[in-house]
Amino acid sequence: IFISSFNRPNLHYEVLPKIKLEDTNKSIVRFIQSHRNKSGIIYTLNRKTTEELASMLVANGIKSVAYHAGLDSKLRAKRQDEFLNEDVQVIVATIAFGMGIDKPDVRFVIHYNIPKSIENYYQETGRAGRDGMEGKCILYYSHKDVAKLEHFMKDKALSEREVGAQLINETVSYAESSVCRRKTLLYYFGEDFDDKKSCGHCDNCLQPKEKIEARAEAVTVLKTIRALGEQFTIEYLIHILTGKLTPQVQMYRHDALEVFGSGNNQEAHFWNSLVRQMLLHGLLEKDIQEYGVLKFTKKSEAFLKKPASFKIALNNLFEGAEADDEETLAAEASAGATDEKLLEALKALRKKVSSEKKLPPFVIFLESSLEDMATMYPTTMAELEKISGVSKGKALRYGKPFLEMIKAYVEENDVIRPDDFIMKSVANRKNNKIFIIQNVDKKIPLETIAKTKELRIDELLEEMETIVASGTRLNLNYAIE
Repeated sequence: IFISSFNRPNLHYEVLPKIKLEDTNKSIVRFIQSHRNKSGIIYTLNRKTTEELASMLVANGIKSVAYHAGLDSKLRAKRQDEFLNEDVQVIVATIAFGMGIDKPDVRFVIHYNIPKSIENYYQETGRAGRDGMEGKCILYYSHKDVAKLEHFMKDKALSEREVGAQLINETVSYAESSVCRRKTLLYYFGEDFDDKKSCGHCDNCLQPKEKIEARAEAVTVLKTIRALGEQFTIEYLIHILTGKLTPQVQMYRHDALEVFGSGNNQEAHFWNSLVRQMLLHGLLEKDIQEYGVLKFTKKSEAFLKKPASFKIALNNLFEGAEADDEETLAAEASAGATDEKLLEALKALRKKVSSEKKLPPFVIFLESSLEDMATMYPTTMAELEKISGVSKGKALRYGKPFLEMIKAYVEENDVIRPDDFIMKSVANRKNNKIFIIQNVDKKIPLETIAKTKELRIDELLEEMETIVASGTRLNLNYAIE
């Protein structure tokens, strides 16, 4: 069989920042709910995440199963059949899944973690739209996921680390690029793609990113690395730039350096993204033998002597795109109705603030964030930080006038706000189990138990059924009487 081209014109490529995990999961649930009855695959890097993510989807009414090498062959075969026969909508899998599975009508492929290589990414996204109809390919990207992949390689042989680092670098380049996704993929496989006109099927072509000049900041990075003697990693460099006084910084007495805190006008995520862009452009390199210590290149010296323009796309800042250390999976229970009147007022306020700050409106708050505000009515900083796409830094920088507007609107219109930001989460199941067992032992009425844990009676009975099925006895005679 001869393949004339690597181009899959029916596939739509998109890269999204992986923000707080609950925001990422909320985004995935919304996407799948908007593609009701459409088959899809979600790829993760480890078995644990596969199981947790599948459970979270089920908790939110999406028929889903996990698939990984840790399952016995009979169960794997059963789950493959369930997916092929459309008994389940979504299969959450490690990369072991899909070899030999030819389901032509997979409508979406989501990468929950950055793939290990462009080859893997191309092969896995290629399972969407084999019938020639549209397929959506979404990659959730965070610097922390990249750091995890790099960490996995640290004990491998040097030659293997070098190859692995190159593969990761190419995938990062794809994720952070503002160039047409299709052009980037095809270029990797040695195929040219004429992108004089938009490919029309990737986020970078449909929504071109505004670029900002980062020449001065790049010089700051290089001066700081030189002051540190080219002996430290990205993480440590960022501590110095932002003026973070860690025990290690104190031990080396680097807080006494002139460069300490020289970049505290920007947040850590900005410097993280900038350094990665500098690595991709050859302005820096990582010493593989020294586990990621940042080193100068010939280009570094030339840039310091004569700084040239160095622009990065605003989208590449991936604001707040750092997954929580505790990978607690949570997703939205149900979306309330958006208050259109408040939404229009918030949009007008965003436009006013963006004009004053001389920034594009989406840098202030994304439209999806405004929609969440017009649904959840946050009135405190703590509540605002729970809104999708709103980091602590962004809330502090821009949040005050928005909170004031929402608070005034709520009071003027006697709005009844949602009871907190309720999320259906598998993380609470273990706590639910203990709580139910203890309260049944105390003969607490079932209605009271359900109300306390914000469960319907039928949901409580399902939980109790699961508890009994796992071998724990519950004496419910008092409830029957």
